[in-house]
Amino acid sequence: MNTTSNRSSQVPEELRWSETLRDRSHVLIRPITKQDKASERDFIEGLSSESKRYRFLGQMSSPSDRMLERFTDIDYVHDMAFVAVVQDDARERIVGVSRYSTDSTGKRCECAVTVSDEWQEKGLGTKLMQHLIEVARMQAVHTMFSVDSAENIAMRDLARFLGFQTRPDPDDAAQVIHELALNVA
Repeated sequence: MNTTSNRSSQVPEELRWSETLRDRSHVLIRPITKQDKASERDFIEGLSSESKRYRFLGQMSSPSDRMLERFTDIDYVHDMAFVAVVQDDARERIVGVSRYSTDSTGKRCECAVTVSDEWQEKGLGTKLMQHLIEVARMQAVHTMFSVDSAENIAMRDLARFLGFQTRPDPDDAAQVIHELALNVA
């Protein structure tokens, strides 16, 4: 992977996976690009109110242009984001996203995963997170964490399945922190 720290680094083409989900449906998982900005907007706007609340820890109807640029113009070193896409007529439609962003040391990263409502319960969140964890390990990140609503049972179950440890958020009783040691040598 490219190791420069400037934005708009080259997309790591080797990071592409064709996945078959539990219901036998197929998705392509690949790095997000700047060209995905409109699709990312459609994806976020298509989420249910509950899914938006769980992902953004608050209410949001539509992402700002600035947020979309931050979500799609990444450097693939300090930030990584994968989209799961399916063909919808002649274009790709995003049905899931996983992402992380490292701290200034590059040793810790905060992660998030979101799956569109109609694609939940198929194992897509697991696939997205497994690839994200694999890349974080390749980048020598030591710890991955996520701050989530304590009500988000699906995220709790996914975190537990992936080996994350969960603890209450000391700053907000309505939230939990899931943390995974990546055992980087």
